[in-house]
Amino acid sequence: MRAVRPYHYLTYGVADVFGAGSMAVIAGWILFFYSSFCGLTAVEASGIFAISRLFDAVWSPLLGHISDSIGATWVGRRFGKRRVFLLCAIPLIPSFALMWISGHSYLYYLSTYVFFELTYASVLVPYSALAPEMTDDYKQLSAFAGVRLICAQASAILAGILPNLIINVFGGKGSAETFLYMGIAFSALFMLVVWITYQFSWERESDATTAFAEVQTNLPGVLGNLFYNVGSTLRIRAFRLHLGMYLGGYISQDIFNAAFTYFVVFVLGGNVALASAQMGAMAFAQLIAVVCFIPLILRLQPAPAFRLASILYIVGILGLALMYELRPTPLAAWLYVPVLIAGLGRGGLNFIPWNIYNYIAEVDEIVTGERRPGVFSGVMVITRKTTMAVAVMAVGAILSATGFVPGAATQSAAAGKTIAAVLVVGPILLLLVGMAISFRFKLTRQTHAVLLREIERFKRGETAPPSEEDRQTLQDLTGWSYDQLWGRNPVRTMSRRAMDIGIANR
Repeated sequence: MRAVRPYHYLTYGVADVFGAGSMAVIAGWILFFYSSFCGLTAVEASGIFAISRLFDAVWSPLLGHISDSIGATWVGRRFGKRRVFLLCAIPLIPSFALMWISGHSYLYYLSTYVFFELTYASVLVPYSALAPEMTDDYKQLSAFAGVRLICAQASAILAGILPNLIINVFGGKGSAETFLYMGIAFSALFMLVVWITYQFSWERESDATTAFAEVQTNLPGVLGNLFYNVGSTLRIRAFRLHLGMYLGGYISQDIFNAAFTYFVVFVLGGNVALASAQMGAMAFAQLIAVVCFIPLILRLQPAPAFRLASILYIVGILGLALMYELRPTPLAAWLYVPVLIAGLGRGGLNFIPWNIYNYIAEVDEIVTGERRPGVFSGVMVITRKTTMAVAVMAVGAILSATGFVPGAATQSAAAGKTIAAVLVVGPILLLLVGMAISFRFKLTRQTHAVLLREIERFKRGETAPPSEEDRQTLQDLTGWSYDQLWGRNPVRTMSRRAMDIGIANR
């Protein structure tokens, strides 16, 4: 392990300007862009999102497995088993700008969207597994996650306000060119930040017992083992609960983002510039919230902090519902109040799951005896992108079913009520589910210390717990009895399964 200097937090975190920034732009604007400037129906847009998920369902888990496996190869030793993917993806990132060109066919939008999604995964899957490679200290991991989310929220501010800035610079009320200029500007920024993270990050020396080549027998076998390996992550109790909280917090935001521009433009009678300004204000509040939640999560612990963030977000959403009922004037000034409150909650919800993720590798290690952060990262990314696509598809389908007309300047009263209902009801229900799950989540700073201590004891060959309290702590985190830990269980990782197959064949 190298010493972590203060600037390393920033040079690591800036890569999520790409990760969060691109997703914020897509979640907030892509459906509006497709329907307003490309002439795509909700069904056609939904087809784009669904088809991209089919590719990603293989690509993201495969990346996670490969990044866990190539540490013993020349490529892994020379460029890093995580960092090499960042380097290779840099020249592909400008594909982001290609999505925002109007006047093309459905096939064009499908191809550009799928290609960028695969490029995105090529960065985010290994990047999300990088912090546990750089340190295993609880406070340092929390700081890495915090600075990462600060950078992410800074990019979300840009995603919210950049269209408005471009409109002001070039004049007009917003056009397809607005989004193209935005795509070009973000592409240049994304290339820079990914290069910075590659240049100033590092990885621990690989202790892999199985070389990458040993599990590459044939494509069907590789894919079969791959999905077996991905499925094994769900047998870790802490990860299942973490995934439930993560999805509750993030899908609620995906639905909100997809409906918010429609809500401002067609329900409240605003315009794209006002929606852009409000999204920028919300992202600024999210940035402030992340700064506040970095020390707060160490004091409150992850689960209570998650519930606090969810309550703030719900209060903000209910405030927007009040705007719908009262229609106060001036609209822009009053709208800032619920938007800023919602942003404070969203910032916490964005930070907390990725803070927790950095500690999941130790929970898995004490169950399997191996470190597999890449596989967990792959599951997180594909789950996140799939649910975001489903959320955007669902919003588009609901709007289409209630009479929403793509490209129209005004919409029917029924469509307006549906937009308001989607914005309020969907996110709140998902937040309540996430809050319910959080009461069962037991990973804290104290239990993480127990994890690290017990991992070292298992490595020394000790098999009895030092206390009944430690035994119960590990069983609560893993979902397995203490006697089944350290590989003495049916959870078979891909490398162990491959070795079992090799032994059986011999």
